[in-house]
Amino acid sequence: MAVTTNRAARLSFTTSLGKTFTIIVPQPREDIQLAEAMSVMNSLIASEIFLTAHGTLTGVRDIKVIDTTTDDLYDPPQG
Repeated sequence: MAVTTNRAARLSFTTSLGKTFTIIVPQPREDIQLAEAMSVMNSLIASEIFLTAHGTLTGVRDIKVIDTTTDDLYDPPQG
């Protein structure tokens, strides 16, 4: 039984067909700033390296840093 904490940055983009495309970056730096995240996202849009099922990336939709804590209350016996 253990408590684990995870952190991830969720970068969401709009696509040329009006849908959302999301990239999840595990364990981002603790001191990440909005300007840095926007710069990275705008670089990805400009480079056109992602072609999704719903078209190319066209804009920034959302940026979230998500912290989760899991408290594992029970581990089954090893057999």
